[in-house]
Amino acid sequence: KSLLPSYDVFDETRYFLPAGASTTAAAPEGLGVPLGLSVCEDIWNDQRFWDRPRYARDPIADLVRAGAGLVVNVSASPYAMGKAPLRERMLAASARDHGAPIAYVNQVGGNDALLFDGGSMLLARDGAVLARAPLFEEAVLVCDLDGGAPRALGLDGRPLPPPPAPAADPQADEVLRALVMGVRDYVRKCGFRQAVVGLSGGIDSALTACIAAEALGAENVLGVGMPSRYSSGHSREDAAELARNLGVRFREIGIEPMHAAFLAALAADGAPPLCDLADQNVQARIRGQVLMAISNDTGALVLTTGNKSEIAVGYCTLYGDMAGGLAAIGDVPKTLVYRVARAANARAGRTLVPERTFTKPPSAELKPGQLDQDSLPPYDVLDDILQAYVEERRPLEAIVARGHDEATVRRVLRMVVQSEYKRRQAAPVLKVSEKAFGEGRRFPIAQGYRY
Repeated sequence: KSLLPSYDVFDETRYFLPAGASTTAAAPEGLGVPLGLSVCEDIWNDQRFWDRPRYARDPIADLVRAGAGLVVNVSASPYAMGKAPLRERMLAASARDHGAPIAYVNQVGGNDALLFDGGSMLLARDGAVLARAPLFEEAVLVCDLDGGAPRALGLDGRPLPPPPAPAADPQADEVLRALVMGVRDYVRKCGFRQAVVGLSGGIDSALTACIAAEALGAENVLGVGMPSRYSSGHSREDAAELARNLGVRFREIGIEPMHAAFLAALAADGAPPLCDLADQNVQARIRGQVLMAISNDTGALVLTTGNKSEIAVGYCTLYGDMAGGLAAIGDVPKTLVYRVARAANARAGRTLVPERTFTKPPSAELKPGQLDQDSLPPYDVLDDILQAYVEERRPLEAIVARGHDEATVRRVLRMVVQSEYKRRQAAPVLKVSEKAFGEGRRFPIAQGYRY
């Protein structure tokens, strides 16, 4: 491998030395053309495709100059929303510019935070796609440079079924499939078989449960409702209905006795009552304790249910709703959570997430009449600010220029900075965006600048 990336989640220059030259192999028997062998990043530096290439060398150009008649690129290219069509355009341009067909072979599966989407393809020398493997599914693609109908086979050699009709919301459906694959592989590769999810009746826990049920099988998922003195009747009903719709096991464990005991113990020596925020966090931490106790007892992995918007601004409780082994939707902004949950219903062809879960105002239900928007900007505003700051890495002035109130932007950025210590202690996040919270975004916890 000639080009070693050291950006976002990549750290290859720490561990490897780059190849001094690209490798061309003699023509295999029956093929008739020499093979140009390349690895992943080597094909991502076409000088004519990218406005600002990262490297001075173009290994594919070197291979073609050395006589390669077919460029083979083996990749472990992580998934991100919008990356599959970009990858295809880039490969088509490279084949066309270099006048050589390309066989692109990409990894499939989840490894910790990274999701590899497959999508292997064969491109003709004019950039036309001759064959394309499915996304998020292991397959054997049998195709011919001289034309003919390609065949996509499963690993057992049987033909794969034709792809389904395009989804109503293709991006949301794609994210759903990525997260299902990621949860399945993370749970399996870590030695678990089952998962436990706290079900609040809200949209985040509903989507997490849908992902878990599809990834692991409904029989391997336990949903736990943990109502408190502030839980609404509709939330309890929606949690139970979701569990019935999914076919997952369901338990309801009321936390009121535990909550009351905590408050009484903390006030036993005459101490003043807890402040409002501390009382809210006590409830969240009790719920985390309950889920972890079930996890320890049954061996099931706890899936946390916080979304990217909440994790970004610290609207979550350390050792409470953040307690668990995997943040399945931790890279999905709140506004996208609703779309992906709709996609889960559409994918199932029936109602999984109850309609009321989509339409009621979001609330943590940790005090009377509480709504998320009491302490956060509207989610469409919040998510656009976070998109600009976290993923596009724009400064405050550029975010304000998008039409946002400066005081609101400063408040959001301050919350992001001040919540770094929480994120450092959070469960791994499945990455579906260009910039997720995790090893690809490294910031110090102790920062002097607070906006």
